[in-house]
Amino acid sequence: MTQLPDVSRAPTMTDVARVAGVSHQTVSRVLSDHPNVSAKTRAAVTQVIEQLGYRRNSAARALATRRTHTLGVIAVNTTLHGPASTVAGVHEAARNRGYLTSAVTLRTATQTALAEAMQHLAGWGVEGIVAVTPQRDAVRALAALEAPCPVVTVEGGHTLDLPGVSLDQNLGARMITEHLLASGHATVWHVAGPPDWLESEARTQGWEDALREAGAEVPPLLRGDWSPLSGYQAGQQLAGRVRASRGQGAGLTAVFVANDQMALGVLRALREAGLRTPEDVAVAGFDDIPEAEFFPPPLTTIRQDFASIGRASIGLLLDHIEGRTDESTHLVVAPELIVRASTARRSSPPRE
Repeated sequence: MTQLPDVSRAPTMTDVARVAGVSHQTVSRVLSDHPNVSAKTRAAVTQVIEQLGYRRNSAARALATRRTHTLGVIAVNTTLHGPASTVAGVHEAARNRGYLTSAVTLRTATQTALAEAMQHLAGWGVEGIVAVTPQRDAVRALAALEAPCPVVTVEGGHTLDLPGVSLDQNLGARMITEHLLASGHATVWHVAGPPDWLESEARTQGWEDALREAGAEVPPLLRGDWSPLSGYQAGQQLAGRVRASRGQGAGLTAVFVANDQMALGVLRALREAGLRTPEDVAVAGFDDIPEAEFFPPPLTTIRQDFASIGRASIGLLLDHIEGRTDESTHLVVAPELIVRASTARRSSPPRE
């Protein structure tokens, strides 16, 4: 090895080659993990790289390999727990695979907004895009676009001719409903999310299917907008129905709420009406937000494995980039039922 370079400037690949006594091409092959390098030479070059503190310029690497190792993320309404946690899972999975991410957050997913977001990310040289599109309008807008690079959807349903990843929302709703029926309730009421959300639609369908298959009555549907306030307002309606149905058979004894934030509002409304949970009305949610186990009482819910969703979406996108998958591939992540005190098995009828 030769004399070390001037430490007053950042070391270059030429410096590494000179100190290691090899060619510039050999250093490039070591950095690219090329197989045609002997173990001895690889070890010597690696030692010099560490000794000099050399870091390869990402722009130069992109020019040499035609790869930027950067992925794009487009998301809508990340103020909500589900989309925000999904995006976090995607970012983490990308980092674990050695990729940087560049994200664009949209308030509304119009075709124009999505096209501008894609062009923005393409300008940054992303190799592919993960689009978190849980709303029907976003899915329609995405379907009408010609993407500048490979795209994978998350929670975009099965209607797009694009690779996608989603949680089995229908199964999660079935699991909650079947759990409540098995706990002794004659039927289960439902506070659904907004009608334009695919997740809300799938959860409502799963709830209804489980009731019909069990031969149980399907009660009228209530709706919220995912917020605790909308859950509180629905809870006030439910409390009124409980009071009105007392002494008239089974009545209203169990509620499945489409997300945990709305369930928080429902629990407060029931409590203010003098109704106990779960003794008078059992309540279950969906998402398993970090606060769910600290609700009064701790909330039974469906856990979404956002880390698995992130890993699956990044894995599918990289397969798509490399041409290892077709555009009809859709991966489904299984939900997990988390049973807590809010749906304890009924041992006695509700108080009059």
